[in-house]
Amino acid sequence: MSIIAGDIGGTKTLLQLADFKGGKIGDVIYEHRYVSADYANLAPMVQEFMQTCGDKLDMSQLTGACFGIAGPVAGKKAWVTNLSWEMDADDMARTLGIPVVRLINDFAAVGYGIEALGENDMVTLQEGTAINGAPGVLIGAGTGLGQGILAWAGDHYEVLASEGGHADFAPNNDLEMDLLAHLMKRFEGHVSYERVCCGRGLVNIYEFMRDTGVGNESDALKAAMESGDPAAAVSIAACEGTDPLAEKAMETFINIYGAQAGNLALTCLAYGGAYVAGGIAPKIIDKLTDGKFIESFNAKGRMSKLMVNMPVKVVTNARVGLLGAALAATRL
Repeated sequence: MSIIAGDIGGTKTLLQLADFKGGKIGDVIYEHRYVSADYANLAPMVQEFMQTCGDKLDMSQLTGACFGIAGPVAGKKAWVTNLSWEMDADDMARTLGIPVVRLINDFAAVGYGIEALGENDMVTLQEGTAINGAPGVLIGAGTGLGQGILAWAGDHYEVLASEGGHADFAPNNDLEMDLLAHLMKRFEGHVSYERVCCGRGLVNIYEFMRDTGVGNESDALKAAMESGDPAAAVSIAACEGTDPLAEKAMETFINIYGAQAGNLALTCLAYGGAYVAGGIAPKIIDKLTDGKFIESFNAKGRMSKLMVNMPVKVVTNARVGLLGAALAATRL
């Protein structure tokens, strides 16, 4: 039997044809990367992919397809945030001649993909004591702050969607309280974790420190931020240790990231594991492993004794979303 899986982004899309047996992915039969904007919608791209597969694709063996979409998903409909694509799973199934099509959010696909990872695909921040079948959680800072809950379904984990990244930011020290007050004025009220824990969130922290005199901005970093991606510029300077203000901003970012990961894990007692994913984590792995993230994760007062028993790992495999879409496709 075989499935089609896809990791669908606003910039690039990766499609894969793979065989499977007993709910486990076998060999990848064919795989191709596409420039998303070259197509009017997902269906024409998948149709071209299927034609390119040629004899490698046996329609009598194809059981279904699952696509992880970088955008909102509502039932059987989905939209790509940075494109004008609108998709309907049933329409795609009819158009493409695929028995069943499932559309899931790309972060949900990451959650499913964790099950397919090996030890070399993750970095352990805290060993903990895993409990089989216990809930798990997923958090990932990137363009935004994705969150999800992993619930045991008898033989695998299902991913429960969450918008917890938009929950109220709760400061844990005087500096963070000043940060909250600063951002409440800037955003006219509500300040979510996503405002301080994503790529743009790192920049918000840096700008707060610059504008309130926590540190002085260097000419070199200012130029780098103005000429390219500001978040990347701050992150690189912090990780390379070339700018004290960037390092201070990153330290606060890590503390907030760890604290919110711990909040999520505490909410559902994640003895199945807490997984840190997203585009930022692998790029700042040295900062995540220096102890500050876990210190903030575990700092839950009377509940700290529970937190130290929860396994915490960073996902470093960039293909985890495609792996998750493929696994989800085998369960259609």
